[in-house]
Amino acid sequence: MSLNWSTDLELNAVPEINLAVPEIFHSIEKTGLSTWLRESPSVFGFYFFLTFHTIGMALLVGGSAVIDLRILGAAPSIPLKPLKGLFNIMWAGLATSVTTGSFLLFAYPTKEFTNPDFYVKLMFIALGVITMQKINSEVFGDPSLSESEMIAKGKALATWSLFFWIGVVTLGRLLPETAIYGTFGRPAAG
Repeated sequence: MSLNWSTDLELNAVPEINLAVPEIFHSIEKTGLSTWLRESPSVFGFYFFLTFHTIGMALLVGGSAVIDLRILGAAPSIPLKPLKGLFNIMWAGLATSVTTGSFLLFAYPTKEFTNPDFYVKLMFIALGVITMQKINSEVFGDPSLSESEMIAKGKALATWSLFFWIGVVTLGRLLPETAIYGTFGRPAAG
């Protein structure tokens, strides 16, 4: 395929790129739902899902940060045991983030699946969720533990938890900045 750069520049068109990416991404991007998510002017389009993805992450990461920071010594006047109730909020945040994140991924599969940053983010999410569950079971799982015993058991986990969630938020924010492709055959806008 020969590109006529002067014509492309005159028409303000972006030349196509031949990707070494699975055709399935192109097939997904051609579906009605994917196209609607990307192009709809509706308030229930892409930015609706992005907003609720952010709210879900705030519930998940925010709740986890409260518990982690309390275990690490912040706000010592607040008792640790009642914070166990935050786990329900954190699980709801995770469910919201996974659901809305799936729609966001469906809108731009080529953009996400060709970005190594996306895979690192998924790994950090998995490690954050595993750490969150370990804190729930090991720190809050035994009601006979005193607060000082809970803190002793949870310090290392809380440190790792904060590291993973800060990584998730940072990597998520960097996804649009590190994308190579936008949609199949098109470079990322940048």
